[in-house]
Amino acid sequence: MFATGNSLIALLEEFADPAWILPGDNSGLQWGNPDDNVKAVFLALDFSETVLEQALAAGANFVFTHHPFFYRPLSRLDLRERRHALMVRTLGEGVLLYSSHTNLDVAPFGVSHALGRLLGLENMSVLHPTGQERLEKLVVFVPEGFEDRVRDAVAEAGAGWIGNYSHCTFQLLGTGTFLPREGSNPYLGTQGALERVKEYRLETVLPVSRREAVLEAMKKVHPYEEVAYDLYPLSLTGKELGLGRIGDLPEPVTLREMASRCRKALHPCLPRVFGEGERKIKRVAVLGGSGGAYLPAAAEKGAQLFISGDLKFHDLQFAHEAGMSLIDAGHAATERPVIPVVEAYLREKLQQLGCLTEVIREREEEEISWKILD
Repeated sequence: MFATGNSLIALLEEFADPAWILPGDNSGLQWGNPDDNVKAVFLALDFSETVLEQALAAGANFVFTHHPFFYRPLSRLDLRERRHALMVRTLGEGVLLYSSHTNLDVAPFGVSHALGRLLGLENMSVLHPTGQERLEKLVVFVPEGFEDRVRDAVAEAGAGWIGNYSHCTFQLLGTGTFLPREGSNPYLGTQGALERVKEYRLETVLPVSRREAVLEAMKKVHPYEEVAYDLYPLSLTGKELGLGRIGDLPEPVTLREMASRCRKALHPCLPRVFGEGERKIKRVAVLGGSGGAYLPAAAEKGAQLFISGDLKFHDLQFAHEAGMSLIDAGHAATERPVIPVVEAYLREKLQQLGCLTEVIREREEEEISWKILD
């Protein structure tokens, strides 16, 4: 069984909820038919002729990218323009294109989290908050003896987290009643007779973005043919969402060593460094992509080093005045670490669903950047 485009989009939107898209962004379906079965999904940072050739060679008819192909509405279609011709060719090949941009930047395990983790940061928090996860409460009624099974299933699917505590639920034993009618196939009781059963009222909280996954997991292990449950909106909020991460290294290292770490971990990367090479660094802020606008947030939160891409002269001036070091590791190089994270996530989810759809990652190409010639 292959996943459909719709089911893949649902999985991607669990990871990077469209509700987290920032104003002016064009994330989501770029083109294609989501009803088609997907033999292979191809993951890349950007969509290009090279990516299309790699996807076709791999037999992929679904391409996921971080950057959207379209940032503005298409007002005309001129096949003399290379991008327009690429879009038409891709449609002709039956390849769907879907993008998660700012919602992947904001996602709890998105772009900057992946970058910080790769560089060894611990105790990471959001650098620039943009909002918080919406929460709701799930109440489900479970026959005695199945409460642990249901609790474990919903917790593994993402419910029941309060801070650093998982499997957080409340349960209360009571009596449930039901009368199986004609056409029913009850787990307990017989058609036409009122049944009274010892049941637990099991309560827990979940992020709205995990709703479908939690409900699916719950129904999969619940013994009843028709599961009785309620969902309640909450005024409480969950994890802080936002751009960038700030955290600490396990032990202080020199700026020179951090630059070397970037060069080895991020590909392709020829980092530009501002600061004293032997200065000891422990608190580090990172932001994948273009991060200069968030230097003040990094300074306010005590960062000794800021790692991002596309840093400019005035960013150096600000860092100098703030006593902060900088590493410009490149726009694409600081975003690319999220692609293996999405790959691992999709592989795990598709395996759990028993899907044969393959997940393939782009071969890393040379980053588009300025070059210094002798």
